[in-house]
Amino acid sequence: MGGAAAVLGACGVGMGEPQVGADGRPLPRVYKINAATADKIPFRVLDSVNTLRAAKGAAPLQLNAELTAAALTHSRDMSVQNRPWHFGSDGSSPLVRVQRVGYPRKFLGELISETYETEMETLAAWMAQPDTRNVVLDPMARNLGFAWFQEPGGKIWWTLLTGS
Repeated sequence: MGGAAAVLGACGVGMGEPQVGADGRPLPRVYKINAATADKIPFRVLDSVNTLRAAKGAAPLQLNAELTAAALTHSRDMSVQNRPWHFGSDGSSPLVRVQRVGYPRKFLGELISETYETEMETLAAWMAQPDTRNVVLDPMARNLGFAWFQEPGGKIWWTLLTGS
């Protein structure tokens, strides 16, 4: 009987009114990335970044396979280290990681995030801070790499790289 109640109770999660915490504010929901969503994420980010750049008169970016590979490696590595920072577990810098994947142009910037939020919420957070916003809007940038790693519990490690 208790098992049936637990199953029925779980069916209602995510439906109806949002759950609220002790402070009366809505509790965050875990953003689970599935295969169908995963294929769309890089293009949503690219489109959003290019819209933001166009508003500032900057040239559009193109997705770049090498930068995306470096971003994915770093997202996974941050999860292993369980900390958001710009250095790999082997001591590598963003510049070294970009060189390792064979990116032939100049590395310009790296943005990282440890969150349960969507890629759009993460991009909005980056745009809210001058130092990270400058990476997105850098007029010298022409290429974008974007990747993530999601842990089973839902935590997402996002990495965005730009290059000339």
